[in-house]
Amino acid sequence: MSPRRISIAVGGAAVAVLLAVGLLQLSGSGATAPSGPVKLTLAQMRAELAGSPPPLAALHEQAGELLEGGARAVSARLASLRGVPVVINKWASWCEPCREEIGSFQRVSLKFGREVAFIGINSLDTNHTDALSFLHSFPVSYPSYYDQSGQTGIAITDSSFVPVTVFYDPRGREYIRQGPYLSQAKLEQDIRRYALA
Repeated sequence: MSPRRISIAVGGAAVAVLLAVGLLQLSGSGATAPSGPVKLTLAQMRAELAGSPPPLAALHEQAGELLEGGARAVSARLASLRGVPVVINKWASWCEPCREEIGSFQRVSLKFGREVAFIGINSLDTNHTDALSFLHSFPVSYPSYYDQSGQTGIAITDSSFVPVTVFYDPRGREYIRQGPYLSQAKLEQDIRRYALA
């Protein structure tokens, strides 16, 4: 083998080793690792959040429910939460990124559920059965509003895509983020930055 070919082979091997080390470090950091779904029941979630302030306790009582009423009902709920930080997550049962981020929402809604209101909007599911099956598979400590047409979701999130998350601080200032939260840490960071600011 010529010296040039040996040099190329060694250089290629060095690059491969560096890439492997980098990938191992990235996977070990957990920076973007998805948070898998929690294994708690709705009753366990309610028990963990017992004693929350009344507006938040009302949400916890409806944990895992699919509510009707569209934009009017969501607006009324937001009015009842005036002065409370709010996180709205728009999702759909057929949305793979929504499935990937649900573990983050399960954990974070339990961690912050005594001071932040969480609400879901189930957007563009063609029937209740699919949406309820999703909520049964991935229980959350808050209710979701059924939005078959997608119009409520567009009105709230200013987007036809899913997932989208909207943050309201206690003064009603809004921040909208499109795309999934694949790490619990990033969702927590944005709650502190946009809802609890």
